Amino acid sequence: MLSAKSIIFKKIKALGAHQFLTAFVVFVLLITGSLPVFSQDNSPYSRYGLGDLVPSTNVNSRGMGSISSGYNDILSINFNNPASYGSFQTLKEATAKKIARGRAILDIGLNFENRTLREPNNVNKFTASNALFSHVQIGVPLKPNWGLSFGLRPVTRISYDLARREALKDPNTGAFIDSAITTNEGDGGSYLASLGLGHKINLGKGNSLSLGINGGYFFGKQDYSTRRSIFNDSLSYNSGNFQTVTSYGNLYFNAGLQYQAKLSSEVFLTVGVHGNWEQKLNASKDIIRETFYFDESSGNVRLDSVYEQKSIKGKIVYPASYTAGFVVEKFMTSKEAGWLLGIDYVQSKWSDYRFYGQPEPSVKDKWELRTGIQLRPAPKANYFSQVAYRAGVFFGPDYINVNKKLPLFGTSLGLGLPLRNFSRQSEQITLVNLAFEFIKRGNNDNILKENMFRLSAGFSLSDLWFNKRKYID
Repeated sequence: MLSAKSIIFKKIKALGAHQFLTAFVVFVLLITGSLPVFSQDNSPYSRYGLGDLVPSTNVNSRGMGSISSGYNDILSINFNNPASYGSFQTLKEATAKKIARGRAILDIGLNFENRTLREPNNVNKFTASNALFSHVQIGVPLKPNWGLSFGLRPVTRISYDLARREALKDPNTGAFIDSAITTNEGDGGSYLASLGLGHKINLGKGNSLSLGINGGYFFGKQDYSTRRSIFNDSLSYNSGNFQTVTSYGNLYFNAGLQYQAKLSSEVFLTVGVHGNWEQKLNASKDIIRETFYFDESSGNVRLDSVYEQKSIKGKIVYPASYTAGFVVEKFMTSKEAGWLLGIDYVQSKWSDYRFYGQPEPSVKDKWELRTGIQLRPAPKANYFSQVAYRAGVFFGPDYINVNKKLPLFGTSLGLGLPLRNFSRQSEQITLVNLAFEFIKRGNNDNILKENMFRLSAGFSLSDLWFNKRKYID
């Protein structure tokens, strides 16, 4: 007869089938480059610098004005400040300091945008809508107070298509010569694939210090073209294309810290800072000058190459940036509501931006002030007491500065909606985070005014992994 013995082993708990399929589909979409769901975007300001800055935080934070420096939540991933990874939820073994279970998180986001462009003192307007990938991030606790996170997200986006019809005249006599259409197009953007590590150091009496660092690969592409076609009743002209395509990439690093102080039994103050130092990106540029014709089935077809130079090596300097701020949070109890208040200040040194050694006059230093709140009602039997309610405001000049400052102002509202097992004590938790943002960019002093409404949807799927079980044989 076999004697009884205890066998303890680690088992990584598998994701549910629907969760695995969701992660797999998103991964395939990213690898194949099918990031936009649909897109009719047209943002002329994306011509400058590296393009329009896309939302840089997760959907939770966006509902609170995009605060990030002092924010962390065991059910989401604050990938802006890697110090927050040290706060991933873990449960220790009863007889040891080793991890018995830890909460792994899969966080996916999508953006749905509607943009309206208008020239000052002009009733005409242009409206465009698009749906775009926001981020995919995975967070895993390694052991108590140690966390790992990795993922992919866009940083900037280039998308514009402008056409201008004009009359060509003799510069000496002013006599009409021909009609021409000039089309300016731009496409591309930048992305960041990152892997980060965070560690929390308990200082006693409820106080702690967390440190973290992200490393990864920053890469992107710019494709700018100017096409001109001349029309004449008796003569036929070849159309010309002036195109510059630049691809770039290099290793990228940013770091952060959070200091948490216990103000009372339920209220904590977290002061945080995170940022990146100046990064130099390796670039390769192609310059193309050609004639072409337009074919309805094939699009623009080359006739002849006038001038072409490929693989011109150079550097792009991506500027340093930092975010500093604080969060005061009262945690929800079984009988009392919880609340959160946070403020962030952001500074980016875009005046240091360089493209092949040359500064760009149309980009300037950027600052932004962000503030946000969150309310969690006292738990009750109804569903809406389990929802997190969020709001925020942010403002400051955009980094794009075409002759004059481009002011930016935005407001946001957010919801954290549990889908199933919505008690925060349950092991498997699925949340849908929604953020509604209204953003105004520019005023009557700028060449264009832009209003944007953005709906962001984040899907946070988490479960306790690394369960240890006993078997008797």
